Amino acid sequence: MDGIEYLLSNINSINGIGAKTASLFKKKNINTIFDLLWNLPRDFVDRGSIYSINQLEIGKVQTLKVLVKKYNFPRIRNLPNRVTCEDPTGKIDCVFFNSYEGYIRKILPLNQEVTISGKINFYNKKYQIVNPNHISSDLNSINKIHSKYSLTDGLNEKKYQKVINEVLKSLPDLDEWLSEDMSNKFNNISWKSSIIQLHDPKNFNQKGNFLNRLIFDEILSNFLISSSIRRKIKKIKKTKKKFDDQPINSVIKKINFKLTKDQLSSIKDINNDLKSDRKMFRLLQGDVGSGKTIVSLIATLNVIYSNFQVALMAPTEILAKQHYSLAQKLFNKNIKIKLLTGKTEYKDRKIILDDLSRGNIDLLIGTHSLFQDKIKYKKLGLIIIDEQHKFGVKQRKKLSDKAGADCDVLVMSATPIPRTMIMTIYGDMDTSIIKSKPKNRKDIKTYSKNEKNINDIIKFVDKQISNGNQIFWVCPLIEESKKVDHQSSIKRYEILKKIFKNKVGLLHGGIDKIKKEKILSQFLSKKIDIIVSTTVIEVGIDFPNANLIVIENANKFGLSQLHQLRGRVGRGSKESFCILMFKSSLSENAKKRINILKSSNDGFKISEEDMKLRGYGDLLGFKQSGLKNFKLADPIHHEDLFILAEKEIKKIEAKNENLDKYLTLLKLYDRADILNDII
Repeated sequence: MDGIEYLLSNINSINGIGAKTASLFKKKNINTIFDLLWNLPRDFVDRGSIYSINQLEIGKVQTLKVLVKKYNFPRIRNLPNRVTCEDPTGKIDCVFFNSYEGYIRKILPLNQEVTISGKINFYNKKYQIVNPNHISSDLNSINKIHSKYSLTDGLNEKKYQKVINEVLKSLPDLDEWLSEDMSNKFNNISWKSSIIQLHDPKNFNQKGNFLNRLIFDEILSNFLISSSIRRKIKKIKKTKKKFDDQPINSVIKKINFKLTKDQLSSIKDINNDLKSDRKMFRLLQGDVGSGKTIVSLIATLNVIYSNFQVALMAPTEILAKQHYSLAQKLFNKNIKIKLLTGKTEYKDRKIILDDLSRGNIDLLIGTHSLFQDKIKYKKLGLIIIDEQHKFGVKQRKKLSDKAGADCDVLVMSATPIPRTMIMTIYGDMDTSIIKSKPKNRKDIKTYSKNEKNINDIIKFVDKQISNGNQIFWVCPLIEESKKVDHQSSIKRYEILKKIFKNKVGLLHGGIDKIKKEKILSQFLSKKIDIIVSTTVIEVGIDFPNANLIVIENANKFGLSQLHQLRGRVGRGSKESFCILMFKSSLSENAKKRINILKSSNDGFKISEEDMKLRGYGDLLGFKQSGLKNFKLADPIHHEDLFILAEKEIKKIEAKNENLDKYLTLLKLYDRADILNDII
């Protein structure tokens, strides 16, 4: 068995682990020897110091040398066996559950001096150790310091320690995958030595080359996959799109604001991709309200004028309708645009599909139904995907493959995330970022209000309605109980309905899709002035008359989520407001979150602060991204190592290195299967 096979072998291949013990390990999601290595020490125990009985501390694991004085083996079932021991300073009982009399006599012989170690308790005015985990007549046989691990019921510390020690002794020497230059940066420490040091109790909570090396390996394995996809796609030759500035200029004249520097830069990036002979695979990322949709629609023009079709996929029907309406306003009548959603009637759907296959439709806008197998395009040249679908690496690659060689791919994301996360989640794509917002968009003024001042908020809402504005009122999503969540929004709806009569609508997760679409349409057409909602408010939809959002129990939300919710208003040129309601007792973290939001409208800065406060795993929309599978790496705390890995990937790409050298690394971090699947 070679090194990698040993590391990836089943946990029950270790001596002394049978089916029963293996099942206990599997409860901890430890299936292989490699998994075992990532069940990291959570503490360490010092058994080296010898304590006298009068020095013992309750609750601590301590070691003491005692004389065995007396047995107490009760004949009543289920009562524990007790052995009284002593030293010159006092007495202690060793208490055994489920241990046989003969075994106890053997390990604790009468009138013999022994060394015992275990957790100290105090019961019935006497010290005791329940089921001592180390007993020996030889002090040297007790490990002086050892690591402490998180265990599951049925796995005792002694057994676990024996298993992990055996594995660490048997660790194979793996061929080095790091370049000589990179290895030097970590003082040439090997993967094997790094793992051994990681489990060494002396290194608990310590940092150094051993830890940085392992973090770098994990990041590199992720980046290698993204790089492989990127290289694979860039090898695909395609027909260049023909370019002319006239159609783009005609659209820009119809927009009632000047495009920002970031928008123009993104259009240039996309256009360069479209007119090249290499397939585009690009992410367009921007903060809420930064104008990504305009950029994506401008990008479609030269694709259409090059006699290709374009498909724009939105996450919801109402957003698809808004894109459709905007495209109709911006494009001249010669461009044939159609809308296809789940609500499209069968007769109309049949005509659309027929026209699409004949090439009589230039731009098709719709929901995920745009890419069902039965839908055939005559000459698809560009796919635009709203990332609210949360397509992962595999899905993006499959969609790109399905679309064909001549079809470019543009993915849009409205969730601002730090650069290190972009590198990790979207590393398979080229990236354009829109940070600045159009000049007609004013910053949203954000205030915090104690819920005791609800009457002041109601007066402010009434004033906004009198001025012809609309309001979102958001109740918190309580994940543990959707029922409670519904009730909180229903309760607020009933209160506001008494004040504002039939001008209030209600949205929550329990409302069906058709009713939800109807309420949003009523809001858009100004038939209602207030929507009371949970967090189901659609991301990206323009409600130009909505200029106030009230968020109850704002401390229940993360920073990024609050920023996304705030972005539901301020889509027009009106002055807009966000009121964060809170209860009197706020934690320090909650106060920090609210103050950060009040001081900034920059989504990228806010997401970075959010990650510092809560960790990347909780950042809005990325729980399923694969980032959570990182065992050590953190995009904020290890930013330097992410940037170092990015530089190394660029060197690997420049040399066009074969990935065979990194196959062991990819297998270790469970990436080899992904590589086979997508390349």
